[in-house]
Amino acid sequence: MPRDEQSRSRRHGVPRMARALRNSWRGLQAAWRQEPAFREEIVVIPPLGLLALVLGADGTERAILVGSLLLILVAELLNSGIEAAVDRAGEHWDSLAERAKDLGSAAVFVAIVNALALWLLVLLG
Repeated sequence: MPRDEQSRSRRHGVPRMARALRNSWRGLQAAWRQEPAFREEIVVIPPLGLLALVLGADGTERAILVGSLLLILVAELLNSGIEAAVDRAGEHWDSLAERAKDLGSAAVFVAIVNALALWLLVLLG
C-alpha cells in the first residue's frame, strides 16, 4: 500500500468527519453552480418544507412531509453524480451510459411522485 494511502486509511474520528463535511459542502456548491434542476428544487422545497411544518398535524406527519421533500434532493444529487461520471467517461453514445442517465432521471421522478403521494395521503387523511 503506498504511503499516502496508509496515512489516509489511518485517519479517523474528527479529522475524517471534517474532511467528509468539506467534501459534502463542495458537492452541494457544485450542484448549485452546475445543475439547474437542483437550483429549481432548492427554490421550491424550503417554502414547501415550512408549509409542511404548518400543515402536519403532529411530528410524524411533519417528518413524513419534510422527509419526502428531502428525498427529492437526495435523488437529484445522485442523478447529477451519475450524469457527471457518465459524461466524464466519454462523449460517444453508449447504450449503458444512456441507461444510467435514464435510471438516474427515473429516480428523481419516483422521488417526486413519492412526495406527491405522501402529501396527498397525509393531508387528505
